[in-house]
Amino acid sequence: MTLPPKPSRESRITVSQLMQPEHANGLGNVHGGWIMKLVDETGGLCAMRHARRPCVTVAIDSMTFKEPVHVSELLELTAEVTWTGRTSMEVLVNVIAENPLTGDRVFTNSAYVVYVALDDRGHPTAIPPLQPETEEERTRFAEAQQRHERRLQNK
Repeated sequence: MTLPPKPSRESRITVSQLMQPEHANGLGNVHGGWIMKLVDETGGLCAMRHARRPCVTVAIDSMTFKEPVHVSELLELTAEVTWTGRTSMEVLVNVIAENPLTGDRVFTNSAYVVYVALDDRGHPTAIPPLQPETEEERTRFAEAQQRHERRLQNK
């Protein structure tokens, strides 16, 4: 069964969360593991929106934190599908920290996360193909295809 293609904009999502003291590490900054959890959750929601099926994480490409996130900052995570295969998809998640009092915003990190959609028995199931609409989306799709091929070679 061939599903109709879907544009990235239909599954794009933004999640915001205020960073609290319980999110802090021993240095008083937000713990990187907490940010990774939020990245995975945001990416997973985006994947589910695209597939309209439960999705599980298969891989997370490297994640480099360019700037620290501080307690009391608003963390904004934006996710969009960049590539689809038959049952899997790559989602780009970008993370921005904002000081809600000053409005200052800083890009902290991004990650490419791969998800697989599951059927009612927990097996991989077909998803709609991605329909890139802009030149930027077509470029991202081509780059994502190359990452997919590298991931398969590294298995």
